[in-house]
Amino acid sequence: MNIDDFKTFFEEELSNNNFNKNINYDSFHKYMNYILEWNKKINLTAIKDEKEFIIKHFVDSLTISELINPNSKVIDVGTGAGFPGIPLKIVHDNLNLTLVDSVNKKINVLKDIIYKLNLENVEAIHTRVEDIAHKKEYREVYDYAVSRAVSNLTTLSEYLLPLVKIGGKAICMKGPNFESEIINSKKAIKLLGGEIESVISLCIDENIERNIIIINKISNSPVLYPRSNGLPLKKPLS
Repeated sequence: MNIDDFKTFFEEELSNNNFNKNINYDSFHKYMNYILEWNKKINLTAIKDEKEFIIKHFVDSLTISELINPNSKVIDVGTGAGFPGIPLKIVHDNLNLTLVDSVNKKINVLKDIIYKLNLENVEAIHTRVEDIAHKKEYREVYDYAVSRAVSNLTTLSEYLLPLVKIGGKAICMKGPNFESEIINSKKAIKLLGGEIESVISLCIDENIERNIIIINKISNSPVLYPRSNGLPLKKPLS
């Protein structure tokens, strides 16, 4: 897809989702091409159709763009191929962004893309979130911790909330059938110092549902959390 066709399609999809901010289409176009080229060597995404890529990766990532304040410190947990973190950075170039993933090959790809797109104040780290959240320089320092469909809400809250400073927010991007997750996670969220603010439900394209759960950080997370050895996933808090 050439840049003109890319811009026309992307612009139309953004307009359909009431997103009217001016964005750097050239950077998004390059980003997509880099990912699709790397995808021939490393499994980064199952989506290879360019229009589907734009909708399911770019438009979806930008559904939380308006929730992020300028000059914020943001961490994207389980970022994979950089979603939603890099699209947010392209739109908000003044963000200070940390990308975290436990798969080193993906982080190496992201470092290459960060360099090629000339993105500043972006750090890509190969680590488990259970480890980084206990390091002083990362614990409770972020305005926003974001994640897209990484795990159930209870587990995700244990990953994200210890990274968020008081007054900040964890933003969890979920698919359909999230209501039971909210019910099951309430005790854990309270224990971790959070409180659900709201849920925003969107349909970004036909049959593609996105639910954004916003959790306010109202008190410090107990030092025990997140637990190590995969316990947040194996044995979610109850």
